[in-house]
Amino acid sequence: MAAAQLPLAMAGADEVVRVARVRGDADLRQHLAELGFVDGAEVKVVSRAAGDVIVTVKGARLALNRSMASHITVSI
Repeated sequence: MAAAQLPLAMAGADEVVRVARVRGDADLRQHLAELGFVDGAEVKVVSRAAGDVIVTVKGARLALNRSMASHITVSI
C-alpha cells in the first residue's frame, strides 16, 4: 500500500515526512531543490500556524509560508 500523500502545509507539528513531489514553475522547483526539498528528502515539521510551517530539512531550519508549503507534496 502506498503511503498517504498531502501538501506539506497540512502536515502536523512534530511529524517526520518525506518529499514525494515538488510542484510549481521551474524557478520555484529549482529554488526549493536548492533549499533541500528534493524527492525522498526527510523533512521534520517543527511547528505550524495557519498553514505556515517551520521545518528542518538537511540540517537547516526553514520557515515556509502556506503558498510555498502547498507546492511540496509529502508522504507520511
